[in-house]
Amino acid sequence: DLGCGTGRNSLFLAQMGLAVQAFDLAPGGVSRLREAAAQRALAIGLAVADMLALPYADGVFDGVLAFHVVYHTDRLGIERVISEIHRVLRPGGEALITFNSRSNPSYRDPANQWVDEHTTIRTDGPEAGVPHYYVDEAEVRRLLARFAIARLSHVEEIGPDWRSCHYFALAAREQAQDN
Repeated sequence: DLGCGTGRNSLFLAQMGLAVQAFDLAPGGVSRLREAAAQRALAIGLAVADMLALPYADGVFDGVLAFHVVYHTDRLGIERVISEIHRVLRPGGEALITFNSRSNPSYRDPANQWVDEHTTIRTDGPEAGVPHYYVDEAEVRRLLARFAIARLSHVEEIGPDWRSCHYFALAAREQAQDN
Protein backbone atom coordinates (compact mmCIF):
# COMPACT_ATOMS: atom_id res chain seq x y z
CA ASP A 1 0.00 0.00 0.00
CA LEU A 2 2.03 2.89 -1.39
CA GLY A 3 1.32 6.04 0.64
CA CYS A 4 -0.87 4.16 3.11
CA GLY A 5 -1.76 7.13 5.31
CA THR A 6 -3.49 5.78 8.42
CA GLY A 7 -4.08 2.46 6.68
CA ARG A 8 -7.72 2.15 5.67
CA ASN A 9 -6.80 0.13 2.56
CA SER A 10 -4.00 -1.80 4.27
CA LEU A 11 -6.34 -2.94 7.05
CA PHE A 12 -9.00 -4.02 4.57
CA LEU A 13 -6.52 -6.00 2.45
CA ALA A 14 -4.96 -7.67 5.50
CA GLN A 15 -8.43 -8.60 6.82
CA MET A 16 -9.08 -10.24 3.43
CA GLY A 17 -6.08 -12.49 4.09
CA LEU A 18 -3.52 -10.78 1.88
CA ALA A 19 0.09 -10.27 2.94
CA VAL A 20 0.42 -6.49 3.12
CA GLN A 21 3.41 -4.18 3.15
CA ALA A 22 2.51 -0.53 3.76
CA PHE A 23 4.46 2.67 3.94
CA ASP A 24 3.99 6.39 4.07
CA LEU A 25 6.17 9.46 4.31
CA ALA A 26 4.27 10.62 7.42
CA PRO A 27 5.43 8.82 10.59
CA GLY A 28 2.16 9.70 12.36
CA GLY A 29 0.04 7.80 9.84
CA VAL A 30 2.31 4.75 10.00
CA SER A 31 2.16 4.84 13.81
CA ARG A 32 -1.65 4.95 13.78
CA LEU A 33 -1.75 2.06 11.30
CA ARG A 34 0.62 0.07 13.54
CA GLU A 35 -1.77 0.56 16.48
CA ALA A 36 -4.86 -0.33 14.43
CA ALA A 37 -3.21 -3.47 13.02
CA ALA A 38 -2.14 -4.57 16.51
CA GLN A 39 -5.68 -4.06 17.86
CA ARG A 40 -6.99 -6.33 15.07
CA ALA A 41 -4.12 -8.84 15.37
CA LEU A 42 -3.15 -8.22 11.73
CA ALA A 43 0.43 -8.64 10.51
CA ILE A 44 1.21 -5.68 8.24
CA GLY A 45 4.77 -4.82 7.31
CA LEU A 46 5.25 -1.10 7.94
CA ALA A 47 7.84 1.48 6.97
CA VAL A 48 8.28 5.23 6.90
CA ALA A 49 9.58 5.89 3.41
CA ASP A 50 9.39 8.10 0.33
CA MET A 51 7.52 6.88 -2.76
CA LEU A 52 10.42 8.11 -4.89
CA ALA A 53 12.68 5.39 -3.45
CA LEU A 54 10.60 2.35 -2.47
CA PRO A 55 12.28 0.40 0.36
CA TYR A 56 11.79 -2.99 -1.30
CA ALA A 57 13.81 -5.34 -3.49
CA ASP A 58 13.20 -5.72 -7.22
CA GLY A 59 10.29 -7.88 -8.37
CA VAL A 60 8.90 -8.83 -4.95
CA PHE A 61 5.23 -7.82 -5.19
CA ASP A 62 2.23 -9.36 -6.92
CA GLY A 63 0.40 -6.05 -6.61
CA VAL A 64 0.84 -2.41 -5.70
CA LEU A 65 -1.97 -0.14 -4.57
CA ALA A 66 -1.25 3.55 -5.17
CA PHE A 67 -4.57 5.15 -4.27
CA HIS A 68 -4.64 8.96 -4.49
CA VAL A 69 -0.92 9.39 -3.83
CA VAL A 70 1.43 9.30 -6.86
CA TYR A 71 0.26 12.70 -8.11
CA HIS A 72 1.63 14.51 -5.04
CA THR A 73 4.79 15.42 -6.93
CA ASP A 74 6.01 17.02 -10.15
CA ARG A 75 6.85 15.52 -13.55
CA LEU A 76 10.22 14.08 -12.54
CA GLY A 77 8.73 12.73 -9.34
CA ILE A 78 5.80 10.96 -10.97
CA GLU A 79 8.10 9.42 -13.57
CA ARG A 80 10.34 8.20 -10.75
CA VAL A 81 7.53 6.69 -8.67
CA ILE A 82 6.04 4.92 -11.71
CA SER A 83 9.51 3.51 -12.41
CA GLU A 84 9.77 2.38 -8.78
CA ILE A 85 6.37 0.66 -8.97
CA HIS A 86 7.53 -1.14 -12.11
CA ARG A 87 10.77 -2.15 -10.37
CA VAL A 88 9.14 -3.73 -7.30
CA LEU A 89 6.45 -5.64 -9.23
CA ARG A 90 7.20 -9.18 -10.33
CA PRO A 91 6.58 -9.87 -14.05
CA GLY A 92 2.82 -10.11 -14.42
CA GLY A 93 2.27 -8.19 -11.17
CA GLU A 94 -0.44 -5.53 -11.23
CA ALA A 95 -0.70 -1.97 -9.99
CA LEU A 96 -3.83 0.03 -9.31
CA ILE A 97 -2.86 3.69 -9.62
CA THR A 98 -4.92 6.86 -9.29
CA PHE A 99 -3.97 9.94 -11.32
CA ASN A 100 -5.32 13.48 -11.00
CA SER A 101 -7.24 14.43 -14.15
CA ARG A 102 -6.85 17.76 -15.88
CA SER A 103 -10.66 17.83 -15.82
CA ASN A 104 -10.42 18.20 -12.04
CA PRO A 105 -11.69 21.68 -11.05
CA SER A 106 -8.66 22.06 -8.76
CA TYR A 107 -6.41 22.04 -11.86
CA ARG A 108 -7.89 25.38 -12.90
CA ASP A 109 -7.93 26.95 -9.42
CA PRO A 110 -6.45 30.43 -9.90
CA ALA A 111 -5.07 30.36 -6.35
CA ASN A 112 -2.64 27.58 -7.30
CA GLN A 113 0.98 28.31 -8.07
CA TRP A 114 1.95 26.85 -11.46
CA VAL A 115 5.17 24.85 -11.75
CA ASP A 116 4.70 23.56 -15.31
CA GLU A 117 1.81 22.56 -17.60
CA HIS A 118 1.03 19.49 -15.45
CA THR A 119 2.00 20.62 -11.94
CA THR A 120 0.48 23.09 -9.52
CA ILE A 121 1.15 23.77 -5.86
CA ARG A 122 -1.80 24.48 -3.61
CA THR A 123 -1.53 27.75 -1.74
CA ASP A 124 -4.23 27.18 0.87
CA GLY A 125 -6.15 24.47 2.67
CA PRO A 126 -4.84 21.22 4.14
CA GLU A 127 -2.62 20.56 1.10
CA ALA A 128 -1.02 24.01 0.97
CA GLY A 129 2.52 23.69 -0.35
CA VAL A 130 1.88 20.21 -1.78
CA PRO A 131 2.46 19.75 -5.51
CA HIS A 132 -0.23 18.07 -7.62
CA TYR A 133 0.46 16.53 -11.03
CA TYR A 134 -2.48 16.50 -13.49
CA VAL A 135 -2.82 14.29 -16.55
CA ASP A 136 -4.96 13.61 -19.58
CA GLU A 137 -5.38 10.16 -21.10
CA ALA A 138 -2.35 10.53 -23.36
CA GLU A 139 -0.16 11.39 -20.36
CA VAL A 140 -1.41 8.35 -18.39
CA ARG A 141 -0.53 6.15 -21.35
CA ARG A 142 2.92 7.78 -21.62
CA LEU A 143 3.60 7.28 -17.93
CA LEU A 144 2.51 3.63 -18.10
CA ALA A 145 4.29 2.81 -21.37
CA ARG A 146 6.28 -0.01 -19.69
CA PHE A 147 3.06 -1.64 -18.45
CA ALA A 148 0.17 -3.41 -20.12
CA ILE A 149 -2.90 -1.34 -19.27
CA ALA A 150 -5.75 -3.72 -18.45
CA ARG A 151 -8.27 -1.04 -17.57
CA LEU A 152 -8.33 2.75 -17.62
CA SER A 153 -11.28 4.69 -16.25
CA HIS A 154 -11.97 8.40 -15.97
CA VAL A 155 -14.20 9.06 -12.98
CA GLU A 156 -15.93 12.24 -11.85
CA GLU A 157 -17.07 12.30 -8.25
CA ILE A 158 -19.53 14.90 -6.98
CA GLY A 159 -20.07 15.69 -3.32
CA PRO A 160 -22.30 18.23 -1.61
CA ASP A 161 -19.73 21.01 -1.99
CA TRP A 162 -16.91 19.48 -4.05
CA ARG A 163 -16.16 17.83 -7.37
CA SER A 164 -13.11 15.83 -8.43
CA CYS A 165 -11.95 13.91 -11.50
CA HIS A 166 -9.38 11.12 -11.58
CA TYR A 167 -8.04 8.40 -13.82
CA PHE A 168 -7.91 4.92 -12.32
CA ALA A 169 -5.46 2.62 -14.08
CA LEU A 170 -5.04 -1.11 -13.60
CA ALA A 171 -1.73 -1.95 -15.21
CA ALA A 172 0.48 -5.02 -15.24
CA ARG A 173 4.22 -5.30 -15.49
CA GLU A 174 4.89 -7.16 -18.72
CA GLN A 175 5.75 -10.84 -18.38
CA ALA A 176 9.43 -11.64 -18.78
CA GLN A 177 10.31 -12.77 -22.30
CA ASP A 178 12.20 -16.06 -22.67
CA ASN A 179 15.26 -15.78 -24.92
